[in-house]
Amino acid sequence: MDGANLPENLRGALRSIEDQFTVDTAKLKQISQRFEEELREGLEKDGQNIAMNITWVIGFPSGYEEGQYLTVDLGGTNLRTCMVTLHGRNGETEVDQEFTRLPDDIKTGTAEKLWSLVADAIGDFITKRNIRVSADKPIPLGFTFSYPAMQQRIDHGVLTTWTKGFEIKGVEGQDVVAQLEDAIAKRTVALINDTTGAMIASAYNDPKTIIGAIFGTGCNAAYMENLDSIPKLKTDLPHHTPIAINCEYGAFDNAHRVLPRTKYDKAIDQQSPKPGEQSFEKMSAGLYLGEIYRQIMSDFYDRGLVFVGRDVSELKKPYSLDTAFLSCLENDSPEERNTRFQSVLGFKPTEEEMKLSQRLAELIAVRGARLCTCGIAAICRMKGIKSGHVAADGSVANKHPTFKARWAGALGEVLDWPKDRESDPIVLTSAEDGSGVGAAVIAAMTMKRRNDSQVLGQKK
Repeated sequence: MDGANLPENLRGALRSIEDQFTVDTAKLKQISQRFEEELREGLEKDGQNIAMNITWVIGFPSGYEEGQYLTVDLGGTNLRTCMVTLHGRNGETEVDQEFTRLPDDIKTGTAEKLWSLVADAIGDFITKRNIRVSADKPIPLGFTFSYPAMQQRIDHGVLTTWTKGFEIKGVEGQDVVAQLEDAIAKRTVALINDTTGAMIASAYNDPKTIIGAIFGTGCNAAYMENLDSIPKLKTDLPHHTPIAINCEYGAFDNAHRVLPRTKYDKAIDQQSPKPGEQSFEKMSAGLYLGEIYRQIMSDFYDRGLVFVGRDVSELKKPYSLDTAFLSCLENDSPEERNTRFQSVLGFKPTEEEMKLSQRLAELIAVRGARLCTCGIAAICRMKGIKSGHVAADGSVANKHPTFKARWAGALGEVLDWPKDRESDPIVLTSAEDGSGVGAAVIAAMTMKRRNDSQVLGQKK
């Protein structure tokens, strides 16, 4: 919809937002070009804007990995504990799982409280399911840690910085695997980022997988890079060895060179726990899309344009609106929109205010989807990737009804695909369970590599 039927004062305000939030093809290409430059900088040396963290996941899975693996996933909202049974690519993977909600005080608490909660959850899971664990036969554990970490090996990871609103004391700069192992028996085999897990879990069943991506609370991607293209890594492995890179590109353009930031984006950044960090994520990820709408409407209210005479106390609460709310405004029926609006904000909007809200939700979602193509386009251009599947996980990718179509259209613009193409050469697919199945597959790959190494050592 457009704002043609709105009063003049709202039309003018909406036109200004449209101008600020429209990202055309030329701008997408400029952003993607800068993205590629920052990706290369991250491969060349540590401490760059985009970290390009080396995961020590060597190559894609064969598809023949089998066995039982315990996995634990520390996400932004829940802790998930799983027992995953792999039967190979042609078999059906079994996942028995349990969720533990992360209390708000954990997110700003101490390392001791965090790891105690994780260890208790693992212990409860093992006890409830009568899983037998012994020193002779420990259960391999895959740990999915969805935050930026520098790894010197697969069972090691130093947290660089908390993201997603976390600010737990005593963890940044520390090896999270060691901290977890201090809280539980020493059985951790592999530390996995959720993005890498999504790529490996998807490749386990779909050999056409080229990239794993997260479009949810955060925004990130992982892909496979050859060692000879990673100048910062010194290792005895053969130069052509493929190794998974966790980009951590939510920090793209922290210097603010190309991203079209509005005053609302700047306000979100300044009011966040870490101002000046994760610039790209704060414009494109699910954690922030509802907050962008709230910032705009709160500004309009302060200017006397909307909700005059209404109690807007809920609107004034930071992060009171989520991406699901925006999706409802844009895509649901009029009855559903009004019901959701009233239940969340406490009052019913006028017809004009709802039309305005619909258009704002659309503008925010379209900009987010279009920006999300830039990192993937940069990886494809840098690696010369012409076709394949981008396995995407996250609530925005899988629950917002128009995200995939908008993302695909923008990717075609950046990569100059023919407009009359019958199909897209690079397709966004729904990722397999990266934090559960992906962690298990990586644990299986790691165990095989260790066993093969031991056998080779014995032969020598």
